[in-house]
Amino acid sequence: MRTKVVSLFMALIFMSVLCGFVISHSSDVKKQEIKVEGKIIYNKKKHSITISWPAFGSSGNYVITRGGSRLASDFVSVGSTSKLTFTDKKPNKDKYENYYKITRNDITIVVSLENQIFGDNVYFYDRKYEKAETARNEINAHFATTGLAGANGEWTVKRQAYYFKANVDGQTYDSGGLGSASAAEANSIELGFYSHIGGLGKTPTSVKLGSVFTRPHLSGGANATCTFWRSMENVTVMRDFAWTVSQSTSARRMQIESTSKYISDVGSNNFWGSGGFIADSRYTTTRPNWGGQQQWYTRNTVFPAGSGTMGGSYNMVWQGCVNAPQANDANSPIATTPIIREKPFLFIDKDGEYKVFVPAWKKDRVGISWSETDMGQGKIQDLVTDWYVAKEGDTDVEINNALKAGKNIFFTPGHYALNAPIQVNRKDAILLGAGIASVTLEPTEKNTWGCIYVDDKDGIIVAGLLMDSFNSTTYQIRVGNEDANANHSADPILLTDITCRVGGVQSKNIQIHTSMQINSNYVVGDHFWLWRADHGSQRGGNLRWTRDRCKNGLTVTGDDVTLYGLFAEHYQEYEVLWLGERGRTYFLQNEPPYDAPNQASWSSQGGRVDGYAAYKVANTVKEHQGIGMGSYAVLTGTDGKVNKSNGFEIPNSPNVKLEKMCITRFAGPGQIQNVINGTGGSTATGVKRVALYNNGEGKQPYDETFELPNRESYPAYIVMEK
Repeated sequence: MRTKVVSLFMALIFMSVLCGFVISHSSDVKKQEIKVEGKIIYNKKKHSITISWPAFGSSGNYVITRGGSRLASDFVSVGSTSKLTFTDKKPNKDKYENYYKITRNDITIVVSLENQIFGDNVYFYDRKYEKAETARNEINAHFATTGLAGANGEWTVKRQAYYFKANVDGQTYDSGGLGSASAAEANSIELGFYSHIGGLGKTPTSVKLGSVFTRPHLSGGANATCTFWRSMENVTVMRDFAWTVSQSTSARRMQIESTSKYISDVGSNNFWGSGGFIADSRYTTTRPNWGGQQQWYTRNTVFPAGSGTMGGSYNMVWQGCVNAPQANDANSPIATTPIIREKPFLFIDKDGEYKVFVPAWKKDRVGISWSETDMGQGKIQDLVTDWYVAKEGDTDVEINNALKAGKNIFFTPGHYALNAPIQVNRKDAILLGAGIASVTLEPTEKNTWGCIYVDDKDGIIVAGLLMDSFNSTTYQIRVGNEDANANHSADPILLTDITCRVGGVQSKNIQIHTSMQINSNYVVGDHFWLWRADHGSQRGGNLRWTRDRCKNGLTVTGDDVTLYGLFAEHYQEYEVLWLGERGRTYFLQNEPPYDAPNQASWSSQGGRVDGYAAYKVANTVKEHQGIGMGSYAVLTGTDGKVNKSNGFEIPNSPNVKLEKMCITRFAGPGQIQNVINGTGGSTATGVKRVALYNNGEGKQPYDETFELPNRESYPAYIVMEK
C-alpha cells in the first residue's frame, strides 16, 4: 500500500431441548455496566421456553417482557416472579424470535437463544420487529467508537459481525436517503475495521440494504490505503455501494442495484486506494468505476453492458466476468475461472434453523453462482448438529478436540489466543470465520509451530480468518506436511479470504520463517493478503527490519496449485516463492519491504542480485503461468541506496510464462530496475510493463538452493498425519 499510517459453548441436543447461556449488557441509573449470565432452554415438544438467571437487584419481583428481536420496537409483558426462573408457555412461533428482558429495580438483562449460540460479538437484525433505521444506527454507533483509525480502530482486538434476517412483506432495511454514500443525507451504513455484514437469506435478494460506505480515515477521506479488514456477503445494496477499501476486504455474493460513478466519491479527483477484491456479485443498473484504485481483482461478477472504462491505474484483472472491460495495458479480462468453490456462508433455512451453505466446486465458470430464486449448487449443513460454534476465549485444545470429534468450526468474531496450532485433521473439515476472527500466537507459552496446520486431506476449507503473531513461529498457516503427495484433483483444498499479518500489533521482537506454506497438491486459494506490516501500533523506523522478521510471504511446493487474488507485501526475501509444478496465479499485488537498511542486507542469489523478486519461480520448475502481476517500489526506510533488480524472476523455459506485468515507483529513492529477468526497463523513467515473458531472452536467474522450514516436533496432541 502507498502512504500507510496499520466461553466455551458446545451445542447440545438432548431429545428436543436446546440449552446454553447468554451474557447480557445492562446499566443502572449511574450507567454502570452490569454483566449477568442467564440461561435459556427451548422445549420443542411443548413449544415452551424456560429462562433462568442469578440474583441481581435489591428488592421486588423480576419483571419479564418479550420482544421478537434484540432491538424490537415493542416488548410485551409476559409475567413477573420472585424466583430465578420463568417459563413462557406461549412464546413466538420461531424460537429465535424470543428475546427476554428481565428487569429488577433499575437493572435489565437480556436473554435469547441467538446470543446463547453466537455470543456477544454477533448482532442480529430483524425487520419484522424493528424499524428500518435501527440496524444502521447501531452499526454507525459502533463505527464511531471502534471503526476508525487509532487504538480503537486499526489495531483493536475487537471484532464484530452484523447479520440481517430476510425481509418480509416487501420491507427493506433502507430508511431512505439521497445522494452518494458518503453524503450525510444518504443515511448510509458505515462499516469499520474488523466488521462483517451478512445476509441470512438463501440469496442476496432476500436482504435489502439502503446505502453502504467504508469511510477512509487518511487524507481527509481521500486516501483508502489503510482501509483494511472488513467484509460483506449475501445482501442487496439498493441505493449506493461505495466500497472504498484496500487489502483484506472482500465483497462476495452481492446484488448491487446502484453505485457511485467512482468506487469512492470522496475526493474523486485525488482519491487513491490499494484494493481490492469482489466476487460472485451482480451489478444491475450501473457499471462501477474503480477510479483511483491502484489495482483490483474481480471474479465471476456480472456488469451491465457497456464499453466504458471502469477505472484502475495499473493492474485490473476481471476473471469469469460478464461484460468486463476490454483488454488494454491496465485491464486483463480472463474468460473463465478454471476451478472455483465459493466461500461457505451462514443462513436461516425454511425450517427456521441456522445452517451453513457449502457451495460445490465448478470448473470453467462464467458469471455468478446464484439467481434470485436459486442459492446455487452445494450442500447444506445444520449449524447446531454439525458445527462447533467457537467464541472468544476458546482455546486451541477445545477447538482441536471439536475437530477430532467430527465438528466443523464456526469462529464467531473474536481474538483467539493459541498456545499450539489448530490442526485441520480430517477430510472435508471446515474452519469458517466471521467478523475477521483472528487466530493469534500468544507469548504465554512457547509456540514454535504456527496458527493453523491443514493436513493433506481432500475437501478441507479454511475461510475468513486472520492469522496473527505475537510470538515467533515457523509458519502462520501450513497446508500439508513437508512430504505431502496426495492427489486432491477430485476434491481440492480451498483457502479463501485469508490474511497473515507479521508485526504491527505486538510489542516484542518476532521471527517467522514463512507466513503461508502450501505443500499439498491441488490447492485453490481465493483471496489472500500476506502482510509483513509496514506500520503498526508500536514504533517502527529502522528498528522494524530486525524486530519483525519474516523471509517469505508464500512458499508453494505443491503441484497444481491455483491462486486468485494474491496480495503479498513487505517480506524480507522472495515474497512469493514457487517450487511446485503447473502452478497458476491470477493477479498479484506487491510492494517490497520499505525498511531494508542497506543493499548488503537485501541482496539475493549469493549477493549477486540487488534485492529479491516479488514473485520467484524456481529454475527447476518446468510449467507455470501467471497473469496480472504488479510490483510497486516504496523503498523509503533505507540509506537511500537500496534498489531491486527484478520485479519478477522465472526460468527461461517454454512452458513457464507470465503475462501483463507492471512495475512503478510510488515513493522513496529506490528503484525496481527491471520488470523481469533483466528486461522491461526501470521505474526510474516511469511505469514499465511487459505484456508477455515466455522463454524470453532475458537473463536466467542464478540457480539457488532455497532454505525451507524443517519438520518440527509437534505437541503430543498435535501429531501431524502423513
